[in-house]
Amino acid sequence: MPHRETRRSTGLTTALSRRVLSALSYPHPVASYAEVLNPRLRRRTSSGHVPATVVAVQRPTADSVTLAIRPLSRWRGFKPGQFIELVVDVDGVRRVRCFSPAQSVHVDDGLIELTIKANADGEVSRYLYDHAHQGMMLAVSPPQGAFHLPDHRPERIVLISGGSGITPVLAMLRTLVDEAHAGRISFVHYARRPSDVIAGEELQAIATAHANIDVLIVYTAADARDQGAGNGHCSAAQLAALVPDLAAAQTWLCGPSGLMEAVGSVFEQNGWSEQLHQERFGLAVKPLDVAASGDVQFARSERFVANTGATLLEQAEAAGLRPQHGCRMGICSTCTCRKTAGVVRNLQTGELSSEPDEQIRICISQPVGSVTLEL
Repeated sequence: MPHRETRRSTGLTTALSRRVLSALSYPHPVASYAEVLNPRLRRRTSSGHVPATVVAVQRPTADSVTLAIRPLSRWRGFKPGQFIELVVDVDGVRRVRCFSPAQSVHVDDGLIELTIKANADGEVSRYLYDHAHQGMMLAVSPPQGAFHLPDHRPERIVLISGGSGITPVLAMLRTLVDEAHAGRISFVHYARRPSDVIAGEELQAIATAHANIDVLIVYTAADARDQGAGNGHCSAAQLAALVPDLAAAQTWLCGPSGLMEAVGSVFEQNGWSEQLHQERFGLAVKPLDVAASGDVQFARSERFVANTGATLLEQAEAAGLRPQHGCRMGICSTCTCRKTAGVVRNLQTGELSSEPDEQIRICISQPVGSVTLEL
């Protein structure tokens, strides 16, 4: 009997210790701090990310940076078009963002190539543009996402991108070139000016060397429109002129929301939607422009604020909380949190959810009335 009592006491002490450690480490898991203290745990983090180091840095345009990253332990390859989560320490705070490797899948040098466009409002992209250097420590996730070329390559392929959306389709093009793909490929890219095109010289060299590949660059700035293959922003007439046989192609699209909507509308109106494959790096819809009502309760933190209508992540940050988050676009799921009451609107789909106990991504969830989070 004393032995059983000792075991019960030990179990209670362990449980209490775990609760105290969890409370002290909140909002990050205890394992995240253990990784820092114990080098043996650094080969793979508690979140499944692999530590990596930057081995080379280039700045190909005035607002982009290209990183060559070497994972420090085994990292499985990717399918052309997929993305990874990149973990960056920004002023002592771990940030997670999603980026697409741009190299061919057939490049076997053990490196990951990321080209990142510095966004004026992008905390991580701007930090990397300003501070990335050889020897910088990061972490990377395994590749993710259904946006990629199928194993059986289609005969007719169209790749459409805008701005930084070029990286996943550039990986596709480079892969197809390495495979000596015999089918016809149209690479359509939208940029403001020639100086803004990532890998511009390489793209022209590919077009010159391969008769089956058309590289069509369209410039949208008023002073550069006559220098490209098309004139101005995407339209149905423009697409028809650039790719007359679009109906016969499988198309991959990645870029800003305006381009996504314009191309998507063409495919929808013509009944070609099943031939269009898309990757969004932003919210598909905006928050409703209506008066917010109710309150948001952060139960674990014992905080209670008036609902402003912003996303739950933004409202948590405004309340002084620091919930884990990554992409802020509903891709990486780092910000997933349990909602115990209330209705939220998914800003990607526009759908409302009133389930009383569900896991939601707070970066793309807008409270509709009062909501309670386990945060």
